[in-house]
Amino acid sequence: MADEALRPAYLLLGSDRPKIRRALARLRGRFAPESIESHSADTTTGEDAAAACNALGLFGPAGAKLVVVDGVDRWRAEDVDAVAAYLANPSEGGVLALVADAALKHDALVKACERAGQVLRFDVPKPRDPSVWVRSEFERLGVAADADAARALVEAVGDDIPELAEEIQKIATWAGDDPVGRREVEDLAAPSGDMFIWTLTDAWGERNTAAALAACETLLERRIREPFGIAVALASYVGRVGAAQAFSEEGLNTAEIAKRLRIKDYPARKAVGHAKNFTRDELDAALIRLSELDQALKGASRLSPELELERTLVEITGTREPAAVGT
Repeated sequence: MADEALRPAYLLLGSDRPKIRRALARLRGRFAPESIESHSADTTTGEDAAAACNALGLFGPAGAKLVVVDGVDRWRAEDVDAVAAYLANPSEGGVLALVADAALKHDALVKACERAGQVLRFDVPKPRDPSVWVRSEFERLGVAADADAARALVEAVGDDIPELAEEIQKIATWAGDDPVGRREVEDLAAPSGDMFIWTLTDAWGERNTAAALAACETLLERRIREPFGIAVALASYVGRVGAAQAFSEEGLNTAEIAKRLRIKDYPARKAVGHAKNFTRDELDAALIRLSELDQALKGASRLSPELELERTLVEITGTREPAAVGT
C-alpha cells in the first residue's frame, strides 16, 4: 500500500484488529492530516460517505482526500447501495477507507470495493498455544515479557486473539522499557475473579502447595472471592480434570475433549495436562474432601472458613512423592 498508486476505495476487514489498525495508519500516512476525515457508520450513512468523497479537500497533493468510515458492518442495505453507486464513478483524488468491526451482512460492499479498489483481509490464524503468540507480540512491541506473564494474560483474557491484542497494547504502553511479569499482568489486565481462580487451579494442577496457598491468599485479601466461592470453583475444576482424565483414557484427543466438556482448546489442554499429575483415586479423594469442605463452610465446623479452605488446599494439592527405586 505504501508504494503503489492509491485506489478509490479500500475495505479493511477481519479478526486481526492490530493489523487493520497498522494498515489504516499506513494509509493515513499518505495524506496530509488536514485532508483526512474520520466518521462512524453509526452516524454517517453510505450517502454521506459518498458526498464526503465528492467534496474534495483543498489540502494535500492534487486535492487528495481520505474519508475513513469505521463500523461499516452496521450499515444497512441502502447504505451499501449508495457506496456501490459512488464507486461506479468515484471522484478523482478521493479515497474511501471502509473499516468493518465484524462480519459484513452484505457481500455487495465487498464486490463493489473489489471492482473499484482493494479489499484487505486480516484474519488471525488461531495459534495452538495462545501464550506463545502473546509473548511474540510483546517482543514485537519491544517489551520483555516472560512465559509466565504470557500465560497470565491468557488466563485473564482467554484465547480470543483480538481481545489479547488490545490488552497487550495497553500493557506495552504502560510498561515502556520495563520488563513485564505475572504480577504486572495481574495488576493491569482488567483483573477478574476468574483470572485469580485460574492461578489457584493452575497451582493445584501442578501440585504446588505454596503457590496454591499464595493464590488463595490473594483471592481472600483482595476480596475477589469468598471462601465458599473459591471452594465451589475449585471443586468444579477438579471435576473437569477428572473428566478430562477419563476422556484421555478413552483415547480422545484434546480437541474432542474440549468439545465434550464444552470449553475452548486452551483450558482443555490445561485440564489434560493437570490430569497427568494425579491418579484417579487422588482426584476422587480430592472431590470427597471438597464436599467435606462444603459442609464445613456451611456451619459444620467451628474453625474459620479461611482456615478450613487452606487446610483442604494443603491436603488435596500435596506434592506426590517420587516412587521408590525398584518398586
